[in-house]
Amino acid sequence: MIDLDAIDLRLLDALQTDASLSNQDLAARVAVSPATCLRRVKRLLEAGVIERRVALLSPDRLGAGLSAILEITLDRQGAELLDAFEARAVAEPAVQQCWRVSPGPDFVLVVQVADMPAYHALTQRLLTSDANVRNVKAFFSVKRAKFEPRLTLPAETKQAS
Repeated sequence: MIDLDAIDLRLLDALQTDASLSNQDLAARVAVSPATCLRRVKRLLEAGVIERRVALLSPDRLGAGLSAILEITLDRQGAELLDAFEARAVAEPAVQQCWRVSPGPDFVLVVQVADMPAYHALTQRLLTSDANVRNVKAFFSVKRAKFEPRLTLPAETKQAS
């Protein structure tokens, strides 16, 4: 873990709200100089605290209105077989999230597709063609009540520098 002070936490909070802010606007929002802001954001990026900056898109407005959560159980769980399935899952564009979990199923996938025919095509590519997939349990979303990628930041314990 990296030591984060009050300025770092304010920067992270502001970036979680709007990562499109210019350095000038971000510095003003956090009450630091633009040079300090740029230096600190660069440090947070290099340290891996900020993984990447993205735009969150509306699946409904882009024709990708079917969300599903899949529980996948493999027949054999050797390390190379788990790695092989994981590699295929993460390479699939419709897979938004891939979690290797325990206990229970081996993987939980969050997928986003246009409709049921697109979901069927995905299952053919990713699941049906894999002889090691033993069981698939699918949960289809009927309503997205919340989608928030924001992380709760740790409480600040040191003085700002």
